[in-house]
Amino acid sequence: MSTSPSSGPRLALGSCPDSWGVWFAHDPLQTPWQRFLDELSGVGYRWVELGPYGYLPTDPARLTDELEQRGLKVSGQTVGAPLHDAGQWQSTLDQARRVAELVTAVGGRFMVVLPSSYRDERTGASKAVRELDADDWNTFIRQNNELGRIIGEEYGLTVALHPHADSHVETQPQVERFLQDTDPRYVSLCLDTGHFAYRHGDNVAIIEKYPERLGFLHIKGVDPEVLKVVDAEDLPFGEAVKRGVMAEPPNAEPKIEPIAAALRALDRDEVFVIVEQDLYPCDFDVPEPIARRTYEYLRSVGIGGDQ
Repeated sequence: MSTSPSSGPRLALGSCPDSWGVWFAHDPLQTPWQRFLDELSGVGYRWVELGPYGYLPTDPARLTDELEQRGLKVSGQTVGAPLHDAGQWQSTLDQARRVAELVTAVGGRFMVVLPSSYRDERTGASKAVRELDADDWNTFIRQNNELGRIIGEEYGLTVALHPHADSHVETQPQVERFLQDTDPRYVSLCLDTGHFAYRHGDNVAIIEKYPERLGFLHIKGVDPEVLKVVDAEDLPFGEAVKRGVMAEPPNAEPKIEPIAAALRALDRDEVFVIVEQDLYPCDFDVPEPIARRTYEYLRSVGIGGDQ
């Protein structure tokens, strides 16, 4: 039976294609998009993050129809953005505008920015330095601010950076430095509890220290035993996912109850909590039972109780 907090923001619960094994716009190893939407709504979720641009229909009228048939509403969408590279600014902005146009057209509110990975997503091979030098960091900060300003002013969306494993913003010191250096008028944080725990960050501490910067959450956890192997062998994130490093609650770290309590202490009306359990690649029959158990558990601790 679900519980509802007596005060604090509404914790709006949703999920996304990543929880169905989707990392790319097109890949035969991924769950077909119609099946994803059917199973998502069948579990009980009413909010959806759209995932990689091109996985779901990009025609606003068709996407709206598909969502309405299933009783789904949009929280936002992700965009990959190499914002440390000034030479890719225009192409990055063009892509972000395409995403923003779609999100706005279907009633979404957020754009989630994924920083560049220093390892190839498919092969795990190194492709960049792990730490940005001073010049690249300054470019990264400046272009995050500019992207947030443009998307906010032109489309009315909140732009939130998603610290990500194997990216240039993944550890707690990197996240705190990013928040200290960026302009809070334009840049928010999408705190992914699993990715943050993957690099041994303290989720509750970040929520409590930077409550005004928290845009919303991606919620999931890690298997601490698998994580020990990841650390010892310096495994690429893709390989770690294949080995099951991302685990469903409550048998994962971090524990959800303290995070839910920290969210309920925030001074706002609503916080989106989007389940994003990395499963790529997986058999098509795997995601739905995990999604159902996760949905029921999160509602039992007061997340999504009033949708």
